[in-house]
Amino acid sequence: MIRRALVPAYAGVAITIYGLCFVHATWRDPDWSIDPFGWPLVYVALVVIAAYAAGIPDVVRDRWQAVTASIAAVLGATLALSAAQLVVGAGLLPRFVIGGSVLIIAVWFVACCAMVRRTVATARKADRVVVLAEPDVAHDMVGELAGDPERSAVVVGAMTVEEACDLTRGGDQLIALVRATRANVLVLGHDAASAEAVVGQAATVHEQGVRIRTVPMFYEEWLGKLPVSHLERLALMFDINEVHRTLYGRFRRLFDLPLALAGCFVLVLVTPVVVIANVFGNRGPLFYSQPRVGRQGRIFQIHKFRSMAPVAGGGGPDQEVVSTTWTSVDDPRVTRFGRFLRKTHLDELPQVVNILKGELAVIGPRPEQPHYVEELSEKLPYYNLRHMVTPGLTGWAQVKAGYLAEDDDHIQKLQYEFFHLRHQRVGLDLRILLRTLRSVAGTHAPGR
Repeated sequence: MIRRALVPAYAGVAITIYGLCFVHATWRDPDWSIDPFGWPLVYVALVVIAAYAAGIPDVVRDRWQAVTASIAAVLGATLALSAAQLVVGAGLLPRFVIGGSVLIIAVWFVACCAMVRRTVATARKADRVVVLAEPDVAHDMVGELAGDPERSAVVVGAMTVEEACDLTRGGDQLIALVRATRANVLVLGHDAASAEAVVGQAATVHEQGVRIRTVPMFYEEWLGKLPVSHLERLALMFDINEVHRTLYGRFRRLFDLPLALAGCFVLVLVTPVVVIANVFGNRGPLFYSQPRVGRQGRIFQIHKFRSMAPVAGGGGPDQEVVSTTWTSVDDPRVTRFGRFLRKTHLDELPQVVNILKGELAVIGPRPEQPHYVEELSEKLPYYNLRHMVTPGLTGWAQVKAGYLAEDDDHIQKLQYEFFHLRHQRVGLDLRILLRTLRSVAGTHAPGR
């Protein structure tokens, strides 16, 4: 329901801009002609991207935030268009169109945000889940749903297979539990799915409108990950598009190259600013390179703007190069300006060079240092499956779980990476890219 609000919100942008272009060409300046695939389309795209990054209309929480986000999105897109006009040296769109768009679209966005807020209570009603599995499975599921689910749900009841099949209590305990808790989803553990008595009761509640899922199916649909208990079992039981479908890999490379070229243009503009800022808050080398494990286990050098204090006689420009411990969020080695680089993700910008060289993709599992890969491969026999694809600048694990460092966190991250490998496709890649924009802008919301 909430995601569907994106369509009318962004359709209103196109209607407004093209409508004002039509009005200008018809009544104000008949000599001016509309190029439907020219700058009006660029302006629409800029406004839509800025609005999505600002969380309009599905993330903003209150009326004041809706107003400020709407104004910021429209003005940001307009400033970007104005910058393009300065570069081109000519007016790309009439002032009537730009000025009218700013006013109308800002009001439209505020109205869309208000409509979403009025329906959010209904849209966010959680699914009521009964779990038929071992107690630890139900316990883990409760914890997972308290995090960042793709779909809201709450565990309202749990039962073991033995309890469900206890003939001394009537043999229909599962049906009674589902009815008593008003559950609309029943999740079956591995043993439950093969128990005849359970399947019969599940069939009964299924006829009454209750959805039936196995544990892996529930994790994929509601949590956007694969359960850790099933990773090794499922490791080889799905195709990976980049490996098994050549066309996807070629299309993704065509997707990566223009983004990398655009990133190189930004890199050229940003580098002088970073050089000057380093003088005041990050003295030392501008860049550092670090070995990472890429596709098929090949080692490559990843490039970043340096964000840590240089090592005194340490054989490298940055302590990260020789670190044997995971980098923490508040790592004391990070310099003042380095914190800004990391917070804005500008430290990652030089990696557009890695993308151009084909060592990185825009979307994929984040590459790790070789000694970490060796360590994790010993603990997780299926860990190297992630190296069947090209690593990425951002990925599903990053937008879902954020910064992860400890060993247990890497197991959690691997669950998201397996989900991405299993569902690797252009639509999911675009979804990850858009969520990354929201994450950078600080407007990411769970499940969107």
